[in-house]
Amino acid sequence: MNAILSPKLTFHAADTPEAQKALTTLTAQHQDVGAEQADVVIALGGDGTLLEALHKFRHKNLPVYGLNCGSVGFLLNPYRPEKLLEHLADAQPVNIYPLAMKVTDVDGKEHEAMAFNEVSLLRQTRQAAKLKISIDGVERISELVCDGILLATPAGSTAYNLSAHGPIIPLSANVLALTPISAFRPRRWRGALIPCHSTVKIDILNPSKRPVSATADSTEVRNIKTIGITQSDDYGCTILFDSDHHLEERILKEQFEV
Repeated sequence: MNAILSPKLTFHAADTPEAQKALTTLTAQHQDVGAEQADVVIALGGDGTLLEALHKFRHKNLPVYGLNCGSVGFLLNPYRPEKLLEHLADAQPVNIYPLAMKVTDVDGKEHEAMAFNEVSLLRQTRQAAKLKISIDGVERISELVCDGILLATPAGSTAYNLSAHGPIIPLSANVLALTPISAFRPRRWRGALIPCHSTVKIDILNPSKRPVSATADSTEVRNIKTIGITQSDDYGCTILFDSDHHLEERILKEQFEV
């Protein structure tokens, strides 16, 4: 952001009281010029709000600077409205690349969506899902019996992936985390790290009896039959972080939390 001394701003806020109060405060100090004229998007809310902003503005190629007005806020900066422009001037960019999900449901209809955090598959009924896992055309698991499975980006590795006991991934690692959710068979399989440009294909075994849904960030498709997931280099986005709050350091620090 050092090249833009007085960036033009547009805002994207959650509908919570905290975020709306922050929006009122900041728009009283800084004009919202709209997405067509803006240099930076200011996201106000939690991690979900920042993800919404990334999806909403990804075709505009605008960097997103998040201010935490939510709960966790792992992908956001502390809310410090008094020196917003100074913080933007010193902000450090992080480029992230989403996962592209292509799904065919049991009726043969195709669906596509992007995920900056993860693509997750979950059973829809009381019965466990049965999945066949292939990587780059090679079958790796013929039958995984589980509650589900997810494929997480490095930026998303500290979210649902971590809750499912998946590994935390440094941004520079160029790998994705393939993490099972409550796997029953094979009982010893705890997941895998795969190269970031791998193509993951998952077939749902007996989808009429054991239905499965697929979710890319906030986009859900139910009753799926097969899914393909790849990293998309065409839709990279930039998130801005305060120099004392950089994402790479936060991910590294998270690995030593006890």
